[in-house]
Amino acid sequence: MTWKLIIQLGVIALFIGAIPLLLTAYKGNLQNLQRFVWLLIFLTFDLILFGAFTRLTDSGLGCPDWPGCYGHSNPLFAMDHIQEAQQQMPFGPVTVTKAWIEMLHRYFASGVGFLTLSLMVMTWIKRKEFGYRIFLFSGGLFLLVCLQGAFGALTVTLRLQPLIVSIHLILALCFIMGLTVLSELTKKNQQTLKPQNYLKAIPFFVILVVFSQILLGAWVSTNYAVLACNGFPMCNEEWFPQMDFLNGFTWWRELGKTASGDYLSIEALIAIHWTHRLGAMITTITLVCFLYFLIKIKQAGNSSFQIQAQYWSRFVLFVLCTQLLSGLSNVIFQWPMIAALIHTGGASALLIGLTKLLLLSFQKSLSK
Repeated sequence: MTWKLIIQLGVIALFIGAIPLLLTAYKGNLQNLQRFVWLLIFLTFDLILFGAFTRLTDSGLGCPDWPGCYGHSNPLFAMDHIQEAQQQMPFGPVTVTKAWIEMLHRYFASGVGFLTLSLMVMTWIKRKEFGYRIFLFSGGLFLLVCLQGAFGALTVTLRLQPLIVSIHLILALCFIMGLTVLSELTKKNQQTLKPQNYLKAIPFFVILVVFSQILLGAWVSTNYAVLACNGFPMCNEEWFPQMDFLNGFTWWRELGKTASGDYLSIEALIAIHWTHRLGAMITTITLVCFLYFLIKIKQAGNSSFQIQAQYWSRFVLFVLCTQLLSGLSNVIFQWPMIAALIHTGGASALLIGLTKLLLLSFQKSLSK
């Protein structure tokens, strides 16, 4: 990696991030900061979808080095290397199309990184006006996006190892949840968070259940175990098919192989898929009970809380139904691209909605 490559990639990140930054943060007040944070949430959501598209098209190794493509800032300059690799393996991991998909994913990620850095700098300059809490939180998000970038590099250098790819996705979801919290902190009427008597640990528990299910979903996707079970609700015409949980849930191993280096058996892939189905049932029951409770809430003297809680509850319920339908579509229609992307986007939307409900439950009042 040379300074020339770093400068070129930095210019690309600046170009991608400059326009959103100027459109939303040019005034530098708290209202514009909130708009900027929500724009960053939207761009991160899109980036997660594009990351899923990169994985689903097997483009993760479209450029087998990092951060450039064969030492260059874009595939145009590396075309000789790419075409040579494609000629040797026409359906291999390196093709012209896959190289562009992978580099576009890196460009968009660098743009989000630049905007996160801008967010931290902006809140530092306005720390007295915005408050030190917002600056510290922005700084934490910048550290998180740097860690996310490091795992993006490991995803390539460790050749799509399932654990690394799964952590890469989970960190992205943590980042979008953190941005959702920051959007709440930028409200002018934001108060010190104080737990309601009836909602303390419940939202934490629900988010933990959903997050665990998303981790299982990431493990299914990164091991390409979506089609290991045919049919629904039974798996390969059995309720309890033969499964290999030991090798299926050995975390540190190469893609498609066991820890000892042998090829991963179909029984191991079935174990991964079947566990995700069981987790989906538990998660659905947990969410439905939680949302039913929230929608029926009647809190005297705090209509603002009631309205927002019901709004975000219905939002989460809608996303949950979408998740169930897209998950079934992956099995019934043999993993179509659109269903897989909706399923990934739904996971992000679920966490955004649940984070908003968590924040609502910890506010003494939003109406003051």
